[in-house]
Amino acid sequence: MKQVVAHYRDGRIVKGVTSDFLPAKDRFHLLPAGSEPGAPAIEVLISSLKAVFFVFDLKGFPEHKKSNVFDRPLPGRKIRVVFADGEVMTGTTNGYDPRRAGFVLFPADIASNNDRCFVVSGAAKEITFL
Repeated sequence: MKQVVAHYRDGRIVKGVTSDFLPAKDRFHLLPAGSEPGAPAIEVLISSLKAVFFVFDLKGFPEHKKSNVFDRPLPGRKIRVVFADGEVMTGTTNGYDPRRAGFVLFPADIASNNDRCFVVSGAAKEITFL
């Protein structure tokens, strides 16, 4: 099970775990944090999302100040994403293809709570290789 934070395009955020997320699929299932044992997972449509963040801790790192500076060498091509809501992320990717629904971005910020992020291409205003 992977800990994830699903950011919807409408601003909603759902934290929980998933075991069936695949970048090529149009949906996955998420069991919200704090769910009762045996509770059903919710179905999440990729098209309704901004991004799926694969995190180290569902509580996050509230004291952390976000940085878009590359402070470690990372494999892949450097990329900058500006989301429609104005958020900016930098990192690297090996799989950006504008014909696909999204791609995996590894954040530049080493102190981030995000291990990686699945960016939904349709939720981005701008995607630029650096």
